[in-house]
Amino acid sequence: MQGQTSRKIIQGKLQQRLRNQPTKAEHRLWQHLRSRQLAGCKFRRQHPFGDYILDFACLERKIVVELDGSQHADDVPYDTGRTRFLESAGFKVLRFWNNEVFDNIEGVVEVILDSLISRTTTPSPPNPPLEGEG
Repeated sequence: MQGQTSRKIIQGKLQQRLRNQPTKAEHRLWQHLRSRQLAGCKFRRQHPFGDYILDFACLERKIVVELDGSQHADDVPYDTGRTRFLESAGFKVLRFWNNEVFDNIEGVVEVILDSLISRTTTPSPPNPPLEGEG
């Protein structure tokens, strides 16, 4: 999950460029995801995974948040293949249109929070004390 093998991403410093030039929608959503604000979960932005760069990723809960602008309306097969790849790796992919971030940021954050909570790993109950202890 951590390392990047795609030469296109490494050599072109694509990840760094995307982080330094976020879209307005990415910047707005990042203000709600950064600093463990949602369920105490850490999000990374522009995180490399395989041949892709994920807009936002919570690795501990395996949730990916992708923001789609109008350019994605024409690229449905690419996005579908990308989603299948990520789901096969165990990720849950949440997609939002940029206008949803501007028009309903509370709703977007709520969907993300619900997904984080639903993917919480429940800790196993503590072992009972051995006989004669406790």
